Amino acid sequence: MATTLLRKTVLTAAGVVATAGGIAGPAIAAHAAPAEKAAIVADRKSGHGERELDVRYEAQPNFYFCGPAAARNALSVQGKNIDVHAMAKEMGTTEAGTNSINDITPVLNKETGAKDAYKSVEISTPKADDKQTDKLRADVVKTVDAGRAVVANIAGTATDTDGNTHSFEGGHYISVIGYRDDGKTVTIADSADPNTATYRMSIDNLADWIATRGYSTS
Repeated sequence: MATTLLRKTVLTAAGVVATAGGIAGPAIAAHAAPAEKAAIVADRKSGHGERELDVRYEAQPNFYFCGPAAARNALSVQGKNIDVHAMAKEMGTTEAGTNSINDITPVLNKETGAKDAYKSVEISTPKADDKQTDKLRADVVKTVDAGRAVVANIAGTATDTDGNTHSFEGGHYISVIGYRDDGKTVTIADSADPNTATYRMSIDNLADWIATRGYSTS
């Protein structure tokens, strides 16, 4: 598999195997559930290195809209309600997915209304090192403190703080909408399944999940 930021991302339905690339569908939270909306996290601050943003969650409407859906959920924390189909068109999303985080960052900037509100950051190595993990942690804290969410392109399997595994071997996009413990733990909004709309994960596990891909951050 390619290990560049430009690698195509596909969220395939559970049990489906794309024979062309040998990409197996996600093992957990893989079904493209009907779009559902809910205010699932209230914006709150504390004096203990913690903040979570108010996201108006919406599940992705099909198996390949994870990129547009993650961006839509991320922008919802700014009070924006953008049609996911319009976002998909801007990102060039097809049934093969959304090519890379570089197709999402310009749309986030456009909808945020600031040319340099977001930038793409790559973790090109197979596993994140300490420097890359520390940068991701700092980027999440900075972005969330600015009232924005991070969008990340992930692949493979990662375990959340409750011990549940989330597997997207073909790749996936998620939103990071909060943090606690000064960024050592993050809150993820995942459009794949409204039954697991949000969960928390250590920054170390998230960094390794992003490895070989990238994320959009302030």
